Amino acid sequence: MSDDGEMQAAATEAVAKAEAAATRRRWINLGEFVAVAGLIIAGVSLWLTWSDRRSDLADKQAEKRAEAKAQTRYEIAATVAKDGTLTLAQDEHHPLTGVTIAFPTALGIGTKTTPTRTVPKDWYEDALLKATSGEPDVQTGTLPVLVTVSYMTLDTPMTASALAEIVWQTHGRPLRPRALEIVGFNRRAGGGDQAGIDKLWKARKPQ
Repeated sequence: MSDDGEMQAAATEAVAKAEAAATRRRWINLGEFVAVAGLIIAGVSLWLTWSDRRSDLADKQAEKRAEAKAQTRYEIAATVAKDGTLTLAQDEHHPLTGVTIAFPTALGIGTKTTPTRTVPKDWYEDALLKATSGEPDVQTGTLPVLVTVSYMTLDTPMTASALAEIVWQTHGRPLRPRALEIVGFNRRAGGGDQAGIDKLWKARKPQ
């Protein structure tokens, strides 16, 4: 082989080696890219999983707090029996341990307390009839009261108060004094004080 031929063959071989080396570098670069991309994807997936778990945990904790708060809250309500007795509501989460009723100062009744859930009509019947005497025999009105209950929640003693109204009616009876009938119990607002029920009584007392 002539010198020119040998030189051409050597150049061709050198070009082939260079192309092969370039191809290997491209494959190496591609492999590195794939590896890095895989690490990025794995990191993002791990972060998303952690974020989802954290969100789920936060939601569960919020639900537990809301449930615990709901269990501690007692909404004052009562039913009325035929004889006018009020019975304060309770449930398995809020067993009552005492009930206190504050009446308008003008009636001279003061405050009554009972360890039971029942509020008898005779606590206020005479005072209410006296306060509304001289009016027509048939009347309808409301008696504002402040109800405070003691109860247990998760073995913890708690209290709750609310302004409420006892809805009453009077009826005339031949040769006998008027009769007082209790027809309802309405909760007005949570909390309250003596001044609040005195103001309501002054505004709603039959004139």
